[in-house]
Amino acid sequence: DAGQDKAELARMGLTTHDVSAGNQVEIWPDNWLSVVVFQSLGTQWRMSHSGISGLDYAVIPFVLRIHRVPRGDWLRLFDDLRVMEYETLRASRQQ
Repeated sequence: DAGQDKAELARMGLTTHDVSAGNQVEIWPDNWLSVVVFQSLGTQWRMSHSGISGLDYAVIPFVLRIHRVPRGDWLRLFDDLRVMEYETLRASRQQ
């Protein structure tokens, strides 16, 4: 449903124009796994009366395990996730 897709994008601070074929984003190979894990957490946002308040950190170890991320990489990936989380929260509050 197009309305649902727009709402989902809006929660991430995006519009359909942002993700159209002409607006592709390059992801460097070093960041690929971080982006995949972040996308896997797309339904794991904590909500408050004012909207999203952050990711549910309790779910992150489960997601890292299902993506077979070596334990030695967890801290780096967590740092990457926190950057993406912060930017998502910042973008959502600007709207």
